[in-house]
Amino acid sequence: MVISTEEELVLLKDIGRLCAVAMQTMADALEPGITTAELDAIGRRVLEDNGAQSAPEFCYKFPGATCISVNEEVAHGIPGPRIIKAGDLVNIDVSAVKNGFFGDTGSSFAVPPVKKEIERLCRDGKRAMWTGLQQVKTGRPFADIGNAIGAFAKKNRYTLITNLASHGIGRSLHEEPKELATWPDKDERRIMQEGMVFTVEPFLSTGAYWAEDGDDDPWTLYSDPSAPTVQYEHTVVATKNGPLVLTLVE
Repeated sequence: MVISTEEELVLLKDIGRLCAVAMQTMADALEPGITTAELDAIGRRVLEDNGAQSAPEFCYKFPGATCISVNEEVAHGIPGPRIIKAGDLVNIDVSAVKNGFFGDTGSSFAVPPVKKEIERLCRDGKRAMWTGLQQVKTGRPFADIGNAIGAFAKKNRYTLITNLASHGIGRSLHEEPKELATWPDKDERRIMQEGMVFTVEPFLSTGAYWAEDGDDDPWTLYSDPSAPTVQYEHTVVATKNGPLVLTLVE
């Protein structure tokens, strides 16, 4: 999507903020003993009380309002009876639709007490995302995002999942520009246009390169090789002044 009116921007800001509020509300409730289904119900309530619908349900009939992935799960984890425990690494991914516009955000959280390696991974996962966001500006190559994140990962001795990409968003959950790499991609030739809406969502890992299907359900993806992995994501608009991040609480 390329924003063409102020009204479109207002509506995108509204759903983006709402996704961020839902995720933060879920994160605030995250503690040992809560189930992923209970966490999901909290996110659903925030969305529906504010006139929004879960995008995974709306678009794909996903069996949950949000995606909650724990430890070995990298993405698209189904909310259910799994009980959160101390030391768990939990990713919360919230996407929703309201008034015909979509927002998408995600963060990983370590439930204390956790190893210093996991604390560092969470800190650096967020840094990797912002390293990518800082490359966003009208007229710049999309390749700058993946190159910058790749350089950050290499410098800090991490790997990147290279089959889960960022994507265009706006009037649908996944739209052009599709498959935006958050790793170095020599074939990426596209340029950021003024008003273009997309996500930046690197998956930073201590050793995994791939997200693989599991045997338990058709949704959940697992790290390969198995290694702690985090995801951080914002929805952003490219402007001549840099990135306009839509998925912030304020």
